[in-house]
Amino acid sequence: MSTQTATPKPAGQTATGERASLLKLYLSRGILAVAWALAFARAHEDVDAVAITLLVVYPLIDAVSSLLDHRATPEGAERRVIAFNGVLSTLAAIALGVAGAGGEAPVLHVFGVWAVVSGLAQVIVGLRRRGAEFGKQWPTLISGGLSFLVGITYNIQAAGDHPSLDVLSVYATGGGVWFILQALLLGWGSRQLRTA
Repeated sequence: MSTQTATPKPAGQTATGERASLLKLYLSRGILAVAWALAFARAHEDVDAVAITLLVVYPLIDAVSSLLDHRATPEGAERRVIAFNGVLSTLAAIALGVAGAGGEAPVLHVFGVWAVVSGLAQVIVGLRRRGAEFGKQWPTLISGGLSFLVGITYNIQAAGDHPSLDVLSVYATGGGVWFILQALLLGWGSRQLRTA
């Protein structure tokens, strides 16, 4: 049995690898969110099987993204928040599947609660990645903050007389654009660091 231990990577190499991983993750997450928004905009007139399936899929995209991010992130508080968000998104997918049977108001309530808590988690992760090597994280922080605020309004709308799921396509589109902007910032930051 070998007692050899793996040689730790230099800090710079680790940061470069994490940056590259985040760039791919943010870009793919953003593109998927926009694609989901386009699909849901055409499918949510009735909360039927197709609409419910799409509702379940959206937080599952976030859960898988959190899993990939968790694997690429070093141990620490940031990694634990990412793990929490992954579990939260998985539970949100299940809850949305159940809420879909009750119509628009329950769906909007569940989505709103998920948006509030996951938005807060996103802000915490963004604050811990504020360094220049991770693109300052302004798009992530703005996106998380907006998710928190919008989630509150969704719960208010759900309690009203005319709840509508139209807002969910707007939410996903906005989130997707912020993820894509964050990926572009990471790419630009990587080029700046290479030429420095």
